Amino acid sequence: MMNNRTETSARVVGLYVGQVRHPWSGKPGSAIAKQLVDCPQQLGREGFEMDAQADLKVHGGPDKAVHHYAADHYGAWRSELGDPAQDFGPGRFGENIATFGMTEADLCIGDLLRLGSAVVEVSQGRQPCWKLNAHTGIKTMAALFQETARTGWYYRVLEPGLVGVGDTIKRMECPNPGWTVERVTRARLDARIDQKTAAQLAELPRLASGWADAFRRKADRQDREDTSARLEGPA
Repeated sequence: MMNNRTETSARVVGLYVGQVRHPWSGKPGSAIAKQLVDCPQQLGREGFEMDAQADLKVHGGPDKAVHHYAADHYGAWRSELGDPAQDFGPGRFGENIATFGMTEADLCIGDLLRLGSAVVEVSQGRQPCWKLNAHTGIKTMAALFQETARTGWYYRVLEPGLVGVGDTIKRMECPNPGWTVERVTRARLDARIDQKTAAQLAELPRLASGWADAFRRKADRQDREDTSARLEGPA
């Protein structure tokens, strides 16, 4: 259920960028190992100026220019996973933006937010992949992301600007009340979603085109998505 606070805002506690590396022998490169930056960064239509993505077919682009992760979740991960997660904290999952006080239950698809001097729009949730497993050293991490829907979300950039640690991110418009990031992400990752809901989501204004197409296939019963490669990675 959507949080009913009249004002949804938070402060940026971490801003992270990274370049493509090849940390895993025999596997594709990744920019998931992002580094904290102290000075404000220029945010453009394709993301932060100093940031990169390895596979532009599934990462980056206008609909996934910025990844925001709720730092609120890290305490739960440490509690649930024990010793392997004791170093988990903001920036650990490859996000660009970390905040406290704003989660998938607070924002809806299409929400318009002021981020520093930029304006961004919530486009979709995150589909976790095997790189989370490799990066964290926990082989079920991607599956746990999917199960809990604590995935974070993506922004498209409507107005470029400067963003830095300490800046405020504040919602200005909520055109799709009720369609929270959590609700839509759970629907996207649910292989048993009913056709009526899938058809409705396929037409949800401002939803990323890739997710809209996926819901359209689910509505037409044409979706035979095999998630094993995404969650488990190459053999």
